[in-house]
Amino acid sequence: MSNFYYVYVLSSLTKDFIYVGFTSDLKRRVQEHNSGSELSTKPYIPFELIHYEAYRNEKDAKRREEYFKTTKGKTTLRMMIKEFLGIN
Repeated sequence: MSNFYYVYVLSSLTKDFIYVGFTSDLKRRVQEHNSGSELSTKPYIPFELIHYEAYRNEKDAKRREEYFKTTKGKTTLRMMIKEFLGIN
């Protein structure tokens, strides 16, 4: 069986911060963010995983991650998880 590639969304438990990333090892990557070893997210730890999508193709996953980082993609993501975010 081939690997899966994941697009994931983390929410800071202490600050109003959402992070979108990409990985082939979701469990390890979330642990890395929560350990503080990632400088870009260290000020916002701890995180909880609030959404992920699995892809069989790496390019498909990267494309989705890049989309979620655009203005339109951020709007789409907010609509997908609006109950979690408490958006009316």
